[in-house]
Formats: sequence, structure tokens, C-alpha cells
Amino acid sequence: MSDYHLENIVEPLLTWYAKNARTLPWRENTEPYRVWISEIMLQQTRVDTVITYYKKFLQTFPTMHDLATCEDEQLMKLWEGLGYYSRAKNLKKAAQIICEDYHGQFPTEFDIVIKLPGIGTYTAGAICSISFGKKTAAVDGNVLRVITRLTKNSTDITNNKFREEVKKNLEAIYPKDRCGDFTQSLMELGAVICTPNGVPKCSECPLKEHCLAYKEKRQMEFPVKKKKGERKIENKTVFLLCYNDNIAISKREQQGLLGGMWEFPNLDKILSKKEVEKWLLQQEINNVTIQSTFKKKHIFSHIEWHMNCFVILCDSMGNKTNLKWVTKQQLEKEIALPTAFKKIYKEIGDI
Repeated sequence: MSDYHLENIVEPLLTWYAKNARTLPWRENTEPYRVWISEIMLQQTRVDTVITYYKKFLQTFPTMHDLATCEDEQLMKLWEGLGYYSRAKNLKKAAQIICEDYHGQFPTEFDIVIKLPGIGTYTAGAICSISFGKKTAAVDGNVLRVITRLTKNSTDITNNKFREEVKKNLEAIYPKDRCGDFTQSLMELGAVICTPNGVPKCSECPLKEHCLAYKEKRQMEFPVKKKKGERKIENKTVFLLCYNDNIAISKREQQGLLGGMWEFPNLDKILSKKEVEKWLLQQEINNVTIQSTFKKKHIFSHIEWHMNCFVILCDSMGNKTNLKWVTKQQLEKEIALPTAFKKIYKEIGDI
């Protein structure tokens, strides 16, 4: 990158951004609390999906103190469907630290912001540049795609040293009075022009005259990224235990995937009908009718669940304390179910 004059992209990019930036709710008010919430939600989630969640989140928790003191169940329900629930847990932890250590005021220094739970280099850079006007680049996949195409750089973008190099080079060209705009212009270009899927819209790009990959018609060769390993397949038997208008749920262990979330009772293996009946007896759930079975698949970033689901009508709630029986209304209005189990719940209809 040392031979490329990165400073040449600043003015054309800012001019383009001023005319073409999408109107997004977190751009209307760049107060750090709002920018922070948006950046955490936007991790692994599409903008169109985030907008609705973002607005509802701020209506429910308009201040740092509201978030820091909220009930966990309320927070998880509000986050339901966004996935990666550790993001929500870390939001509350960070809000509590900010309230306790910084009197509820978001810290302004990058070195402090980055130490907050759930905040990495990218998010800290985004907050500090957008909210506080600091020269702190936010380097994510969108930005790396733009930079590697501009410079025709074939370095693996998962390489941390390379990401740091990009960050350092970008910070050297940040315009003094428009740091937030520059950060967002790079994000915007990567999101709507230099896109992650399909052919980029090079004819509309304000930087095409500065893009080495475009000049050689090699845009699709960049960025270079190490291929992920194959997802691990995990088999599960899931039990939808129904008693009148009640459904049994249980709590996952705090550690690991979906830690501390509610789920339908399940086992990490595929069971036959006879084995299911045996399991029910062990739970002291007698006189049941296995009404139906169906299969579902759910894909996480690194794991794939293959689920064999049993809808079971019960004439009692059994005596096991590890099961919590809730009404359908509670399940829909109060209890946060991860998407993997939410899609199963939708299958059971009017039972």
C-alpha cells in the first residue's frame, strides 16, 4: 500500500457521500449512545433488519441508565430475532460500567472505549470518529473490500497485521473536520457500491479513476480471504411438550452457544420414538400422545443444527423442576426464544 496515494480518495469520496448517503436513523443523531447501539446491532445483521430493532430499542431504553438497569428478560426479548445474543448481554454490561465509572457519560478516548465489553477496534473507531470527531478509522469487511480493490492488494484480509496497516494508513489521511463523515463514507461505499455480493457498481463509483482493480478489470479478485472450515454438524432431538395452553421450556447453561437463553428441552442426539417415550418417563411425564414429528435445520456461523422435533401432548406438567411451563402468550410476549427454536415453535400451529 505504500506506493498508493490514498489521500487522493478523500475529496471525491466525501463529495459523493454528501450527495448520496442513505438516510438512516443513527445518522440523524450522532450522540455516542445511539451510534454505539447501532454499530453493535449492525454486526452480522443487515441494515434493513436493524432499523426496526434500533427504533424499538431506543424507545424502550432511551438512556444509558435505562439500559444499565433493565431486566435481562426484557432485553433478550427485545433482541429476539437479531441473533448473536452475547451482543445484547455485553451492551448491558458496558452500560453498567459507563454508569458506575463514568457517571453515565460515554468515554471519549479510544483506549478507554475499546476496553468496554463487546467493543472491538472497529466499533471503538466508529464511535470515536462519528461521535467525537477523532481520527480513528473503523476497518470492517466493507472497508477492507474497498481498500484492497483500490490498491489491488491480495493480502488475506483476515490477517490482523494487514488490518492494522489499513487502519494506520487511513488514519493518516483523515480530514481534520470531517472524521465522522469520512468513516461513514467508506462504510457507505462498501455497502452500496463496492458491494460484498455480486458485481460491484463500478460505473457509479466516485473512486473508479483511482481504483487499480477497476483499471485492470480485476475487481472480482479482491478481497482475498481465507476460506472458512466446514461447519460442524450437530444432531438434536427437540421436545415440544404441550399441556393445554402451556409449553415446556428450559434454560441453557450460561456458557457456550446461546448461553443462558430459553430453549425447548432437547438432547444432543437423534432419538427413536421408543427412546423418546423412555425419556418422557424419566421426566415423570406420563400418559402422553406423540402427535407429530418434523425436521428443521438451523445454521450458525460455525455450527449447523439438524433437529428432529417431536410435538407431544401431555395430560400433566410432570414433576421435574428443570422444566418451566409457560403459556403461548408468555412465549410470544415475554420469553425470548433464539431463532433456532422460534422457527420450531411456528410449526406447531394451534395445538
